[in-house]
Amino acid sequence: MKLHRAFGCYGILTWHDDLIVIRKHGGPYTHRFDLPGGSLDGPEDLAACVLREFHEETGVRATIERQLGTVSFDYPWIYKHWDHNQHLAVFYQLQAPETALLQHPVQFIGQDSLGAQTMKLSELSENNASPLVLWARDYLQTGLVNMTARHYPNWETYENR
Repeated sequence: MKLHRAFGCYGILTWHDDLIVIRKHGGPYTHRFDLPGGSLDGPEDLAACVLREFHEETGVRATIERQLGTVSFDYPWIYKHWDHNQHLAVFYQLQAPETALLQHPVQFIGQDSLGAQTMKLSELSENNASPLVLWARDYLQTGLVNMTARHYPNWETYENR
């Protein structure tokens, strides 16, 4: 196995019990809903990263309610010379007043969001959402913070869809 490893910080924010998600157009979650968030920019700390990424991808200026923890997700993904991905995700519970969501985020190298929207938790599934969104859905439905690693041995990517 040739393992690619990704690391990022992601925000969970609900309005009227709907989760704010982005429409993804890059990486293993292409054509799925994903959580707003992403990679550290230089020597940025984790909290600054999640707030910056969340604002860039949704247009919402949120604040941190609390850090929930870090979870590892792994699944098959053919990318460059790798055949497997391990995604380490730090989750934050965010809060913000309702405002218009960014429908067309500024595009730049590294921007992989096509815009933000809200989704009902019952509409999110492995067929249309990233493992991060599925984790957030489970957390919001149960109130339990489950830090157990998640394995998706039959994960399908939709990059060529």
